[in-house]
Amino acid sequence: MSNRLGVDLGGTKIEVAVLDPDNHIRWREREPTPKGDYAGTVESMAALIERAERECGRADGIGVGTPGTISPRTGLIKNANSVVLNDRPLKADLEARLGREVLMANDANCLALSESADDGAAAGADSVFGVILGTGVGGGLVIDGRVLVGRNAIAGEWGHNPLPWAEGDESPGPACWCGLNGCIEQWLSGPAFERDHAERSGESLTGAAIVARALDGDEVANASLLRYERRLARALAHVINLFDPDVIVLGGGMSNVDRLYQNVPRQWDEFVFSDPITTRLVPPRFGDSSGVRGAAFLGESLA
Repeated sequence: MSNRLGVDLGGTKIEVAVLDPDNHIRWREREPTPKGDYAGTVESMAALIERAERECGRADGIGVGTPGTISPRTGLIKNANSVVLNDRPLKADLEARLGREVLMANDANCLALSESADDGAAAGADSVFGVILGTGVGGGLVIDGRVLVGRNAIAGEWGHNPLPWAEGDESPGPACWCGLNGCIEQWLSGPAFERDHAERSGESLTGAAIVARALDGDEVANASLLRYERRLARALAHVINLFDPDVIVLGGGMSNVDRLYQNVPRQWDEFVFSDPITTRLVPPRFGDSSGVRGAAFLGESLA
């Protein structure tokens, strides 16, 4: 096998990477995602792929990680928090533009796939749950090195369950774009973290600024981060009760908050239906390029 090519389509960026036979990234480039522009998004993806192959030669396969998933019934994207993609034939349109086949999977599945590889943060684990805590919130399952897609192509789609064990004023919760209220995504995405802090403090800050203030001893910012950690602990306890994974790996912007990996497992014991929990919560070894790596692995790993 020579080069494999992966694409990570996110709400704010499109990343393309080429992997060599040893799974090392030999070429990588990113561009902003055209906001609200479906045709522009398809063209940007195709142009980056073509640029990668000019630099590195024709890839053996192209894998794409995307928000949402492809409906088995219609072939159209569904459940994407980047709503411009929903009800669009993204796979077919990209294939028509490139003149070749591509493989496509949910971005959280790609994260889990990347980190379950022999060089990943969850190496050696039989079961891995990958979590995206970014513009949206998603989850993906890898079992014995293979992505679990599911009957309805929604296996691991955790972000649109309600936040469990609601506390205080958390019920019914904020309205979600999916039409329901109180979805996990509306509590644990990056924008949700920022909104929650603004509502409590009156300050509109980026997530990174809130975390920085919390670490610097700001009590209001620290309270916002403590609320986030408890909500994440409850939400992940649901995952452990349902799936009981060996490892949970976080991705997306909020995965860069180091203290989550100590504070969240300390709290989930209260909600998990078991004796002391040995599930590990880990950061992605490959950071924000883990999804694009997993996309490049899709040819070998879609169940």
